[in-house]
Amino acid sequence: MSITLHPKLAEITQRIIERSRPTREKYLAKIRAAKQNGRLERNQLGCSNLAHGYASMPKTIKIEMLQETVPNLGIVTTYNDMVSAHQPFKDFPDWIKDEAHKHGATAQVAGGAPAMCDGITQGYAGMELSLFSRDVIAMSTAVAMSHQMFDGGLYMGVCDKIVPGLMIGALSFGHIPGIFLPAGPMASGIGNKEKARTRQLFAEGKVGREALLESEMGSYHSPGTCTFYGTANSNQMMMEMMGVHLPAAAFVHPYTEMREALTRYGAAHLAQSIRNGSAKPLGEMLTEKSFINALIGLMATGGSTNHTMHLVAMARAAGVILNWDDFDEISSIIPLLIRVYPNGKADVNHFAAAGGLPFVIRELLDAGLLHDDVDTVVGHGMRHYTREPFLIDGKLEWRDVPSESGNEDILRKADNPFSPDGGLRLMKGNIGRGVIKVSAVREGCRIIEAPAIVFNDQREVLEAFERGELERDFVCVVRYQGPRANGMPELHKLTPPLGILQDRGFKVALLTDGRMSGASGKVPAAIHITPEALMGGNIAKIRTGDLVRFDSVSGTLDVLVNEAEWNARTAETADLSANGQGCGRELFANFRALASSAETGAMSFGGEFA
Repeated sequence: MSITLHPKLAEITQRIIERSRPTREKYLAKIRAAKQNGRLERNQLGCSNLAHGYASMPKTIKIEMLQETVPNLGIVTTYNDMVSAHQPFKDFPDWIKDEAHKHGATAQVAGGAPAMCDGITQGYAGMELSLFSRDVIAMSTAVAMSHQMFDGGLYMGVCDKIVPGLMIGALSFGHIPGIFLPAGPMASGIGNKEKARTRQLFAEGKVGREALLESEMGSYHSPGTCTFYGTANSNQMMMEMMGVHLPAAAFVHPYTEMREALTRYGAAHLAQSIRNGSAKPLGEMLTEKSFINALIGLMATGGSTNHTMHLVAMARAAGVILNWDDFDEISSIIPLLIRVYPNGKADVNHFAAAGGLPFVIRELLDAGLLHDDVDTVVGHGMRHYTREPFLIDGKLEWRDVPSESGNEDILRKADNPFSPDGGLRLMKGNIGRGVIKVSAVREGCRIIEAPAIVFNDQREVLEAFERGELERDFVCVVRYQGPRANGMPELHKLTPPLGILQDRGFKVALLTDGRMSGASGKVPAAIHITPEALMGGNIAKIRTGDLVRFDSVSGTLDVLVNEAEWNARTAETADLSANGQGCGRELFANFRALASSAETGAMSFGGEFA
């Protein structure tokens, strides 16, 4: 069956290809120059260098590695046993080494990368390291692979900054093939609605800390990814949309036979495809259309707003230039096919049970809303990803996903979507450019015209709330929260108090050059405002009492003051000295100083990434 691509998608795709042509050609020339022309990667090294690389390996493995035709796989792991999503990676290297050996290859842990948890650091100083941990992970991945001992890469990561960092690092070694291996979500705990209710009751002083902690531990209760559809699970969706996972690997629970089978299969598949010459280098496999497919997936599933930065950064690492106009225009033609918290009551386990990503991918392909003509780790075409795995007599086989959704309150067909558009919108006006995730905002809360109340720190907002000073209609402006100011921490602490005010009948919106992530949405929030305050952005010109029109339907965001007066205003400054010291923040001064704008990925790397 021949399916015609949606004309608007074809137009946007061509525009991105043309825009990216100079940087994409430069990137491809770089990785092609690094190829070994049919030789294994480590065969370029001298004998002394190789001896160092072999020294720690068992004698039987050394014998294998001495053979010039045996590929060696490099494992980059983000294992630690503090972050629930990454704790399951502990056993993966042993499985991979065992499976690689069975299929005529060897494998080594090339190195580790840090994996921090935004849920732990939320609202505290450590959160100001979070965004730039992505760049540290990218560099850690590059350090691991820089030994040039490896003919393919296996990249293990799940959460918010970790997968984008791994991808950026892997693309620096894009002349070799690679597969990304997920760990899967934890089992469902208490419902997200109940968790949110307890948080709000605590914020109102109606329940104590014991009740709050009991509720939180009932939600975050075991190894695996958090089950709401935030940045971590959006990462997993995008890796499947880009074809670097095995099909439907994202949402299989850790510590199950299926998870071990998928991990082993990934190692075996990479080893075999390198041996038979079918493996395509990662940087060549991932084209402009691959990144556009990830963007489409973000819209079809109502994914995290953090990826308006992370997807941009990953794409730039491959020479592909995306901007927020692309996000806005693609959102306008992509139907919203899933309802998962914070866009609904279900979690990712319910979504997977209803049909999951294979169902979404099939619907998009059949509607002409996804590029099928792309390469993936399992072959050409996204049709491979419309199937789900089954473990039959100990062996994996993939079968077509059912034609009907298992639950239309969670997952729908493209001709009966929850919304005709993806729910992410570009906001622009005399304040600057930002983004909003409207898919999680109630209809009556999407347009607000109210006075601004200006803050330079989220703690100031919480203190004003506790003093009872926010019982009114207002636009909460929180500035000096961008990458250069303080590392752009997420501002989740604002959601409960602003949600309470909204529930009390007040019209409330948030306007910030900081982040709120895909876990927020109840309160309309125009975030990632660019330019940020510290880079001369107009958000620094807003004064308390200014009337702000916040229209997420039309995508306009303006301070309603006389144009001459607005142009004559100067930015208000803020004392940021407290953000530069303590909890390791002093070590990240150069990252802050070099950071690009949110729309260009908030990257600390220069050159071709800028």
